[in-house]
Amino acid sequence: MPQRKQIYLLVGLVLVLAVLLWMMRRGPVAKLAGRSPADINFKPLDVKEPQLRHDLLAKLQKLEYTGSHRNIFVGAPPPPVMTDAQRQEQLQQKRNAAHLIYGPFPPPPLGPVDVSGIQLFGYEFNRDSGKRFAFFLNGDDVVIAAEGDMLLNRFRLLTIGDDSAVVEEISTGRHASVAMVQPPSEQGQGGAPQ
Repeated sequence: MPQRKQIYLLVGLVLVLAVLLWMMRRGPVAKLAGRSPADINFKPLDVKEPQLRHDLLAKLQKLEYTGSHRNIFVGAPPPPVMTDAQRQEQLQQKRNAAHLIYGPFPPPPLGPVDVSGIQLFGYEFNRDSGKRFAFFLNGDDVVIAAEGDMLLNRFRLLTIGDDSAVVEEISTGRHASVAMVQPPSEQGQGGAPQ
């Protein structure tokens, strides 16, 4: 069976080749193929001086263009001739423009850290552990924190001094100082103590 397919394929190719040859003999290719180069009317150029003129070439090589150097592809007139002072000024402007900042500008600086929600009203030094503890008011709540502890999930208490405490805002890393204030007196609010 495979040999039979090969025979059919060979016969098919021979038929295609025969059709192509028959078409080439009848078509326009046969008309062009029958022409010889002698049938075409060829006329060579009439050159009176076939030798090379070195004197004219040397004269052209020494020639320098002294025109306005205008771009022939631009319809606008050429730029005016600049003086030395104008060239120096233009060069200085280019140098100054090189130092300008391009692109996105940095964000504006952040304002001071807002520590208005907390007030420092005292501290304690524990002799046994060597740590200092600060007492803060957050509204009506009292918050006790040691150095290095988190304060209100927003600040870290860095140092506790005699009259202030330094805190760091965790989200930005900026520092702020919280001054010690005297807590409000309870005598005026609820009457005399008993």
